[in-house]
Amino acid sequence: MNNELTPQGDVSTVRLIYILYLVSFIAGITAIIGVVMAYVNKDDASEWLQSHYQFLINTFWKGLVMALVSGLLMMVFIGFILIVIVVLWIIIRCVKGLKYIDERKAHPEPTGWGF
Repeated sequence: MNNELTPQGDVSTVRLIYILYLVSFIAGITAIIGVVMAYVNKDDASEWLQSHYQFLINTFWKGLVMALVSGLLMMVFIGFILIVIVVLWIIIRCVKGLKYIDERKAHPEPTGWGF
C-alpha cells in the first residue's frame, strides 16, 4: 500500500475514531459512533487509510463478540478475567493504530487478530 499524501481531515477522522474507541470504556456509545464513521468514510479514503478503516471495523466487531462471550462467562468467573484481556486487546490495538497513523503508514494486518 502506498503512502500517498492525503488531506489532513482524512487522517484526523481516523485518529478521531481510534480515540472514540478508547473513550468508549467510559462512555460506551462512542464506539458505535466510531464504527459508523469508519463504514461511512472507508470507501472514499486513500488505500493506506482504508487499511485503518478496515482495522477499526474489525476491532469493533471482534471486540464486541469477545465482550459478549466474556459477559456470558462471568457466571463462571472466567469471564471476569477474559473481559480484562479484551479491554487490553482493544487498547493495544488502538494505540498501535494511532502510532501507524502518526507515522502515515498503512496498517500492516487490517484483518488480523493481532496488533
